[in-house]
Amino acid sequence: MAKKGGNKKDSVEPKSIQNRRARHDYDILESVEAGIVLVGTEVKSLYLGRAHLTDAYCKVVGGELWVLNMDIEPYELASFAQHERRRDRKLLVHRKEIVQLERQMMEKGMTLVPLAAYFKNGKAKLQVGVGRGRARYDKREKILTEESRKEADRARAGKF
Repeated sequence: MAKKGGNKKDSVEPKSIQNRRARHDYDILESVEAGIVLVGTEVKSLYLGRAHLTDAYCKVVGGELWVLNMDIEPYELASFAQHERRRDRKLLVHRKEIVQLERQMMEKGMTLVPLAAYFKNGKAKLQVGVGRGRARYDKREKILTEESRKEADRARAGKF
């Protein structure tokens, strides 16, 4: 008897890039989905999941939203036309959302942080969060509450 679905090609699905450090360092109050303006090799490299958001941040310049320091590795199979790794990339967001984000950033301690990069309906998207920086003791408190919650869940499930 033959295997089910044996002749199907292995499809490569786009990878999602997460910025776990941002969730640790900031209290995310609100998030917005934005499109990214990319060149050809950047799209292919992002599709393969070869990007880093750890040092990236967002900024409103001249009424436009930009992501700075987002690292997209060069595409291996490209010939001579490669992109710059850490260039400034424009984000596509409605003007009303940009004005709202800019107002929130004016508050003390608020910043725009990229949370995730992913593909949605064939288009590259970046999830941008408005966050307030956490102090060191806040991070420790969060870790303690998470650990106690996990232990309580394990105790309820009867697993030790």
